[in-house]
Amino acid sequence: MTEIFKGSFTQQEPIPEDGIRAAMEVLQHGRLHRYNLASGEDGETALLEREFAAYTGAKYALAVASGGYAMATALRAIGVKPGERVLTNAFTLAPVPGAIASIEAVPVFVGVTESLTIDLDDLRAKADQAAVLMLSHMRGHLCDMDQLIQICDEAGITVIEDCAHTMGAAWKGRPSGRDGLIGCYSTQTYKHMNSGEGGFFVTDDDEVMARAVILSGSYMLYGRNGVVPSAEVFERVKYHTPNVSGRMDNLRAAILRPQLAALEKQCAAWNDRYRVVEDGLRGTPGLTVVERPEEETYVGSSIQFLLLDWSEAAIADVLARCSKRGVELKWFGGAEPTGFTSRYDSWRYVSSERMPESDRVLKGIVDMRLPLTFSEKDCALISRIIRAEVGTVFQGQS
Repeated sequence: MTEIFKGSFTQQEPIPEDGIRAAMEVLQHGRLHRYNLASGEDGETALLEREFAAYTGAKYALAVASGGYAMATALRAIGVKPGERVLTNAFTLAPVPGAIASIEAVPVFVGVTESLTIDLDDLRAKADQAAVLMLSHMRGHLCDMDQLIQICDEAGITVIEDCAHTMGAAWKGRPSGRDGLIGCYSTQTYKHMNSGEGGFFVTDDDEVMARAVILSGSYMLYGRNGVVPSAEVFERVKYHTPNVSGRMDNLRAAILRPQLAALEKQCAAWNDRYRVVEDGLRGTPGLTVVERPEEETYVGSSIQFLLLDWSEAAIADVLARCSKRGVELKWFGGAEPTGFTSRYDSWRYVSSERMPESDRVLKGIVDMRLPLTFSEKDCALISRIIRAEVGTVFQGQS
């Protein structure tokens, strides 16, 4: 009998009951705007900022409208100007080069390895082309952060980390987002905390934080944020920093605070599911499992595998066969953007040189979400289906 999976790859867990209660309280008092506070009230957004700063070990945290907004704000806060070049990953999602382009800077793409991390040799080779690296920890894969920071320090490159997929992850115990000058996170529905849209910006730098707060739309109400530099720091920057509004509101913050409190437990649950799928796929003929380094503490909210050197037709056949059995796989190697998948050559607002070694890796990347609405039994079934269909198509190519 052919096994069929009947779950949804886009159905997330419900918002926790305490988050729903907190949201209802905000709706009932009506003070959704983060700076609309009653006398003596901190507000949900300010409280969330304090809690997220403590969670990441950052001096400052700013809650914003999206992860993409956090990245663009990071670039503005460090003074990147129109026309300046910014290094970033060739393997990433469109909001990363989009954030660079949004301030009229120019993305310069750095290659990807079979570990799905930034190619450090290519980074070293391109280090003289830009003064900033927007590092994307794409799909939750951390590179050797010690080597990366050494390369960037030696070249005088400022590192901004896109941690949309690595909230809760770490390299050698250091939380993702804390090696660079700035860490940017997302709380969009398919990330590790769910507020529909939203994000965070963290840093230890006083002036960078002051600029970010004003950029986010604080007007002169920055004293109502959760964690901010002294008034003297704001005095140095407030007349030279534009308001590019992108605040988080109290409603989303209320939904997020209970999720932050439960994040470690959620990360462990994702990893339990990830390991079931990984173990089930290991040893499948023609399929390469992406091995995780010991130094990395990862969060397996999605899983990727490689079908290296397969024809486009064969990969499309695998995706179609799995889809018929209820397993939704995404392919980053397609020539045309589909859904959220796209390649560096899809972003035609910037010119880019071909990278044959990276193209080979990109062509073979297959991606799958692992929502916590799946049980470990579901994950075992999913891995059996993928293994069977990959094996069938691989044998047909041989």
